[in-house]
Amino acid sequence: MDFSTAMSVAASGMRAQSDRMKIIAENIANANSTSPVNGGDPYRRQIPTVKSAFDRTLDATVVEAGKPVQDMTPFRLQYDPGNPAADKQGYVKLPNVNSLIEIMDMREAQRSYEADLTVMDATKTMMARTVDLLNK
Repeated sequence: MDFSTAMSVAASGMRAQSDRMKIIAENIANANSTSPVNGGDPYRRQIPTVKSAFDRTLDATVVEAGKPVQDMTPFRLQYDPGNPAADKQGYVKLPNVNSLIEIMDMREAQRSYEADLTVMDATKTMMARTVDLLNK
């Protein structure tokens, strides 16, 4: 694998992890939102996906952000009869987002992003050393 291919593969990983972090941030932002209509469904958690694809121009496998999948776990219920979004029994549906899980997923995506960045830095250093050797 040449230097430009290594940089492109690492860049694809960084893009995929960046997209993953955006979806996780959206989940966290909506963790306590309620439905705009009485008795309606609130925000449903999105699960980011990442898929591998073969890039013929690079002759290498890269990763891409896939289409997010809706998490079909049940919504949380909270008894709050005074809330305008409450149903007839006084329960409000809250999103099926667990902030702790989202924070752990965000940390994992961040570490993967940093690993790809390290690959890019190492490749850049190797390229610079190669140029230095050729100039001597």
